[in-house]
Amino acid sequence: MSEPYLSVRDLTVSFQTSSGVFTAVENISFDLEKGEILALVGESGSGKSMTSLSILRLLPEAARMTGTIRIDGQDISALPRRAMEDVRGAKIGMIFQEPMTSLNPVLTIARQMTEGLLRHKGMKRHTAFETARTCLEDVGISESGRVLAQYPHQLSGGMRQRVMIAAALALRPGVLIADEPTTALDVTVQAQVLDLLVDLKSRYGSGILLITHDIGVVAETADRVAVMRGGRILETGTAETVLGSPRHDYTKALLSSHLTVEKAMRERYNRIKAIAT
Repeated sequence: MSEPYLSVRDLTVSFQTSSGVFTAVENISFDLEKGEILALVGESGSGKSMTSLSILRLLPEAARMTGTIRIDGQDISALPRRAMEDVRGAKIGMIFQEPMTSLNPVLTIARQMTEGLLRHKGMKRHTAFETARTCLEDVGISESGRVLAQYPHQLSGGMRQRVMIAAALALRPGVLIADEPTTALDVTVQAQVLDLLVDLKSRYGSGILLITHDIGVVAETADRVAVMRGGRILETGTAETVLGSPRHDYTKALLSSHLTVEKAMRERYNRIKAIAT
């Protein structure tokens, strides 16, 4: 049986504070295959984003990490900084939560999208530009030439998120980490971005680690689910099993709160509609 493309084993991340050791992630393990979406779900502060930063080796200097992280058969847990730079982008990409703060405001979209292609793929600048144009078109941006010439502040939130996805996929990484990719978007654009991620997973065959607190997003997109709380993974399984027959009380509470909010929003919508008519 082949090794998973991403394999995390016994990952622990801790910080020394004035009050003692604070453990942000505690002894978690999971696998991610190419061509599947694994949703890491839990409330804010559960350790989801810290897990993604650990995989990318972007933890603050004060953090202490133990355990192993293997990508495409390579143990990256203790790779030197320079060697890790060759892994980021080429083997594992990242879509951050807020593209306005992740994209450089003083560089054009073309400059930011071609940088990785020039470094990791050794492309000529013209070839990199055309590749960036194609990637933008793949994520539904028709006027790709105009967008490449623009700066982040000239684009809408949904357009910036599409640019982030296109930039991450340009290098064809085996794994893509999407950290709350729809949080800053309105509901219509949220649905478009989620549909896009599912479509690109099928088209490119990348595995996606989807970090979210939204059960609705999980139900719509995930193949498997890992429920996280207090730095620990409480239960994991297929989306159908975890959402349909949750074992842990916390998972049941998450599902219950989602249904309660959904019901309240539906009732509010019906009241507004009744008043309008």
